[in-house]
Amino acid sequence: ESFSSVITHYVKFCHIYSFLKKDYNIPSYKLLLNKLFKLQLKIENFDMYEKFGQFIDGKWQQSEKKETYEVINPATAEVLGHASKATPTDVNKALKSAEKGLEVWKKTPPWKRSSIIRKIADLIRKKQDVLAKWMTLEVGKPLAEGKGEAGGSADIFEWNSEETKRIYGQIVESRFEDTRVHVYYQPVGVVAALVPWNFPLILASRKISTALAAGCSVICKPDVITPGTVMELVDICREAGVPPGVVNLLSGDPPSIASQLISSDIIKKISITGSTRVGKLILKQAAEKVQRVTMELSGHAPFIVFDDANLEKATDMAIAAKFRNNGQVCISPSKYYIQNSKKKDFVNLFVEKTKKLKIGNGMDPNVQLGPLTTQKRLNEVEELVEKTKQEGAKVLLGGKRPSGFNKGFYYEPTIFDDVKDDFTIMKQEPFGPLCPMLSFKTFDEVIKRANNHELGLASYICTNSMEQAHKASEQIETGTVAVNTPLVAIAEAPFGGIKQTGYGREGGSMAIKDYLNVKYTHLGIKG
Repeated sequence: ESFSSVITHYVKFCHIYSFLKKDYNIPSYKLLLNKLFKLQLKIENFDMYEKFGQFIDGKWQQSEKKETYEVINPATAEVLGHASKATPTDVNKALKSAEKGLEVWKKTPPWKRSSIIRKIADLIRKKQDVLAKWMTLEVGKPLAEGKGEAGGSADIFEWNSEETKRIYGQIVESRFEDTRVHVYYQPVGVVAALVPWNFPLILASRKISTALAAGCSVICKPDVITPGTVMELVDICREAGVPPGVVNLLSGDPPSIASQLISSDIIKKISITGSTRVGKLILKQAAEKVQRVTMELSGHAPFIVFDDANLEKATDMAIAAKFRNNGQVCISPSKYYIQNSKKKDFVNLFVEKTKKLKIGNGMDPNVQLGPLTTQKRLNEVEELVEKTKQEGAKVLLGGKRPSGFNKGFYYEPTIFDDVKDDFTIMKQEPFGPLCPMLSFKTFDEVIKRANNHELGLASYICTNSMEQAHKASEQIETGTVAVNTPLVAIAEAPFGGIKQTGYGREGGSMAIKDYLNVKYTHLGIKG
């Protein structure tokens, strides 16, 4: 039974008990009381991960050694439950399952694949509230953000359900009279999808849906911080009719599972979203097998406000882009460049609006800022704040844990002034609610300073000048650019970075090509 079902029955029995306790002679009283105690025991011992485990060959199952690990609620620092921990034997079973699933799925007609993928999108929308609660409990993000992520995930599956019918080949005019030149695409094979914790649903959706659209089977590895969200998604795939072996899930220690997957001859492609450090380790190992890799790694996004920008809109845009998931976003603005004449007004307005954001448990519908996701993340944010202060920055807002929170990994949104380009925070990805403010004089100056970084995922530009908008978006060295909007990642557009942020794209019509092999046939028509 689901947790909500247990609670519902429990409440019903409480009402019955209160009615019957006046008459102890009613024969069914003892039976009802016994059921009440059993339900109470079940609630006290309820584990959110009980119905899941490892998903292999179309079935949920316990790991070989039945080992588990704790999953923590960041809002309370309490244990949510115990998720299954895979062994090397489980990984081998998943590899064999995916190998068999590939043979089935690549032969499944595109229109049939499309229908199943579209059904996944429909089920995600139907279960939007359930998925949102998983994300709030595991990640800490507000329910409204979880619902938004579920909607975005459904859009991705819907987009790829259509892309599977549009894998176009090509006929090239042959230079010879009696030959024909055909170019067509085939699925690359079994895909290892390595999913991070900050956007577990949408990032798993990008990888799984694109693999399915291309005709590939997939083994998905969620982070230990957020296994339940991805398990719920994989269960939706099962419910939608994805054949056994086509989608598999391995829950457990990320480095050991990833290493074993990549070392297997069965894996032909890896898709990873994570840090640049981890991406480089994956890439080195993948080189041994010459496996195809798509990598979306760390970011350090500049947010540029020119003096002709509308400050009301610019500050709203800055807050929306920065504080989603409490800044734990690879595309979150990491440094704010404000043109000299507007800096004071922008900063004052930004501080004023940020003060109004409500911090708390994401299950509260009025909360806009949940906790950071882990104790480790909280410690790292605190260390970076102290380092930034030591280097000479002035704290305009925040800079500490909020008062009144005895449990959970909460941290106040923090705004710095007097920041210089050589500060640690200008090089290291903050991955939290930290906002360094800087000024600039000219267009050329700010573009040069913004580009002076090894990472290049996203950037934001606020201006009312078409000329500045075009020139800035062309000259800024990032894979994605948002001009006068906080929205970057959408299903229909290619998402990814350049430099040490990685390569390959997710989303849009380009993404599916990374999951396909190109085959060229030179066909002589005379036998």
